[in-house]
Amino acid sequence: MVFKKMMSAFGVGGPSVDTVLANPNTRPGLTLEGQVNLLGGEVEANIEQVVLSLVTRVEIEGHDTEYAGIMEFYRTVVSGPLQLAPKQQVSIPFQLPVPWETPITDVYGQRLHGMTMGLRTELAVARAVDKSDLDHVAVHPLPVHERILDAFQRLGFRFKTADLERGHIYGVQQTLPFYQEIEFFAAPQYAQTVREVELTFVTNQYGVDVVLECDKRGGFLTPGQDTYGRYTVSHADADRLDWTQVVDGWLRETTSRYGGMHAAGFGHGHHGHHGHGRGHGMGGMIAGAALGVAGGMIAGELIEDAFEGDLGEDLGFDE
Repeated sequence: MVFKKMMSAFGVGGPSVDTVLANPNTRPGLTLEGQVNLLGGEVEANIEQVVLSLVTRVEIEGHDTEYAGIMEFYRTVVSGPLQLAPKQQVSIPFQLPVPWETPITDVYGQRLHGMTMGLRTELAVARAVDKSDLDHVAVHPLPVHERILDAFQRLGFRFKTADLERGHIYGVQQTLPFYQEIEFFAAPQYAQTVREVELTFVTNQYGVDVVLECDKRGGFLTPGQDTYGRYTVSHADADRLDWTQVVDGWLRETTSRYGGMHAAGFGHGHHGHHGHGRGHGMGGMIAGAALGVAGGMIAGELIEDAFEGDLGEDLGFDE
């Protein structure tokens, strides 16, 4: 028995955890439901707590380099202390709210290249190695997101890639420590003016801040430059507007601005730490703020070493 307890302290013969989602598909503002299944090991175990967290892959810029880290952005305790007898089975049901700003990972039933999302379960065991479990989560767009993405497609834009950039968007009510960029190659009718367009959604319960960054081509005597626009739409507008016309108007207004932020008197930051200010028209952008914590979100915990696998492909999920 002493040997079993000693081995349990090293994670051998200890309790195990397996989280089962009722449905891994969700949308911002909805919930993930399921149950955490615990199975006792060879000896009795004192469970300190069971914690669920949402984790994703984020691009993080250092002084001279940019690298990918796995970041936790929502965390909740689903069980406090409990005793788990040998081979005892315990199921803990849960409903986990998905933050409104959670990035989109899947569109038209396909995973967006560059995006990954997981639900992590932590089982903290007294005087033992902590156990963990990780499950795929697919976050689908809300109706207003879908209408805007459909409009880009109808206008001829081709999806390039998507990623998450650490930072805050100045002037936007943002609670998560990162924002999503969905990148498109320019449609033919815009190609003489624009190389690429980056689309960002910052969503709340009322609507969405839509941020556009257009990579404008240079002229014979003028260098290329980025121009920015910010637009606010309501969830209720999803089925009320001609979104192709709306998005085309946004793009033409944004690309018509001369000098972008400079015309608005703002400085221009490097890629990866954007911020948005009230500039010309609907808004300009300035270099963004550092990582922060707000609205109960827990940010900045890099847990890359907790998972195996290529971060460029996934979070190290067990297949």
